Amino acid sequence: MTGGKKDGSGTSRDAELSREERRAQALRANLQRRKAQARARKSESKPLNNNESEGS
Repeated sequence: MTGGKKDGSGTSRDAELSREERRAQALRANLQRRKAQARARKSESKPLNNNESEGS
């Protein structure tokens, strides 16, 4: 592995940028996954609430 900082070619800057892009992509994917899980929980709880009100 070569040191991008030592030769001044900017490779470390490129690596840092791509790392930030990957991190941003991972955060977006995580957010979408969490939203999907929340929606699934919300839709699962609706039928249970309806059944409880019918029994009363």
